[in-house]
Amino acid sequence: MRHALVRLLSAGVVLGAGAWLAAPARADDTALRFERDGALVRSLSRDEITARCGVTRVQVADPYYARAKTYLACPLACVIEQGFGKPVSAYQGENFFLRARDGYVKPASGERLAEPGGWLAFADAEQPGTNWEPIDRRQVDPGPYYLVWSGPDQADPHRHPWPYQLVAIEIAPFEARYPHTIPTGVPAGSPAWTGFAVFRAECVACHAINGEGGTIGPELNLPLSIVEYRPAAQIKSFVRDPAQFRYSSMPANPHLTEGQLDGLVAYFTAMQDRKHDPRRALPAP
Repeated sequence: MRHALVRLLSAGVVLGAGAWLAAPARADDTALRFERDGALVRSLSRDEITARCGVTRVQVADPYYARAKTYLACPLACVIEQGFGKPVSAYQGENFFLRARDGYVKPASGERLAEPGGWLAFADAEQPGTNWEPIDRRQVDPGPYYLVWSGPDQADPHRHPWPYQLVAIEIAPFEARYPHTIPTGVPAGSPAWTGFAVFRAECVACHAINGEGGTIGPELNLPLSIVEYRPAAQIKSFVRDPAQFRYSSMPANPHLTEGQLDGLVAYFTAMQDRKHDPRRALPAP
């Protein structure tokens, strides 16, 4: 992943809320929801966010467009403070979930979100009148919000969250929101726990285990575990480079070590014996 070469445009100058009127609001614009443990804390419109946090024209090295992009954005630290009521530094020990409209749910630590360089983009400054250039293989609209990073070492989405179509930010323990993804009973330090750490960091944003996680990609444990119908070597190769198998939006993961890939297979194998199917608990229609 290439490093970001970044400069803030209009450095040191915060634009007034009226400066982005060249990118008009769309009918499908939504408020950004702020939630704590599943309960709504606050909902802020784009006008409220920009009025409270100001607007900056920021240029970043965007990993999804693979080039420099310019956005109209608000500082992430200010957005989080306005949404939850305290400075972002107060939440450094917390786990966040960044939830997108399309079913992507990215966990992120409070420490990571407290880093300088995070921006909540609400318009593509290069697309007046349309707001956004379509993104990724599916060519979707990345609005209403896109979390971007401007630091020289923040352009790798494996290390820093870059969710687009962002509609909600939640604070909640990972184990409380996704309890049935945990390899309970597996000895500490075993490969399955290594794999769980990989799943939590790299996979859960798009994939679910036992119905818990993202919904963009397929469920990996129900009704059959992926290890019940795919050999371990194929799973590892697919995770490393999905494009060898099919064209998809799943990113390559060349940074994962052989030990981490072995751990991921061990985690899937452990979860094969820990199935929890919420759909089977539902009464017949």
